[in-house]
Amino acid sequence: MLLFSTVNIMAQDEGNPLSENSQVCARCHGNKYYTFHNEVTGTEVRKRMNPYLLIDTVKYTQATHSFFSCDDCHSPDYAVYPHASNLKLDPKPSCIDCHGGDESFAKYQFDDIDVEVQNSVHKIAHGEQFKCEMCHDLHSYRLVARNENSKIKDIVVQDNQMCLSCHNNLTKYQILTDNQKPEILATHDWLPNQELHFLNVRCIECHTPITDTLMVSHKILPKEQAVHLCSDCHSTNSILRSKLYKYTVMESRTDQGYYNSVILNEAYVIGANRNKYLNILSLAIFGLTLLGISIHTITRIINKK
Repeated sequence: MLLFSTVNIMAQDEGNPLSENSQVCARCHGNKYYTFHNEVTGTEVRKRMNPYLLIDTVKYTQATHSFFSCDDCHSPDYAVYPHASNLKLDPKPSCIDCHGGDESFAKYQFDDIDVEVQNSVHKIAHGEQFKCEMCHDLHSYRLVARNENSKIKDIVVQDNQMCLSCHNNLTKYQILTDNQKPEILATHDWLPNQELHFLNVRCIECHTPITDTLMVSHKILPKEQAVHLCSDCHSTNSILRSKLYKYTVMESRTDQGYYNSVILNEAYVIGANRNKYLNILSLAIFGLTLLGISIHTITRIINKK
């Protein structure tokens, strides 16, 4: 019989958004330490939770999948503690098992996403070891990018954290490979003002192809095919219009470069934020200035003669 100290009962508070089943699991997996009664020794035991099995219940209640119970994905046999060791061998459903071929999720295009993932550098290199949850933590992932109220910087922070959770974490990186973990700053030393770029654009802006069919391309390209030209972003035809700013541009796309109030309130991209009419006015002023200088020069020459 599993017993808990009062410290671990916090998941049972009235009004808790977790399901009843998830509240039971959270008594242990929602705490760094858990307590149980060892029937063999007849003693109360306090143990530290494996950090890989620790769930942040606050993030979980705010996550996209928070309405699920733990046993929707995990075997209901986990309700018994100690957990049977063979449960670890049970295959868990994949994301596409739930989201693929379902009309209610059609707008998210999970089947197309799956095709891109199969052709991404991660999947090709690591095969079946590479799973969706390695990037999208199922217990904390929130749908930020598709939320019309989200700020661009919130999207950048969340999406970059997915990449950095492996590429800036030696322990997690070595779960998949024995290769030496690349130093992010060193491998991007060609990029001017790194800090500014990392704070304002996502890794996938440079490491995925442009796609018109998906909101976010999931085909991660080999590093040799990553964007290296400044003009790809810093121009009126900036790839950011088809990537990072796609969520806001789609609603109010115009033929006036980056003249979009939503975007201009959040970001300024040198060489990309252009206004058609200001461009014409600038050219007109420049032309009139040159004309004035020319007339003045010609007049001076004539008067000297």
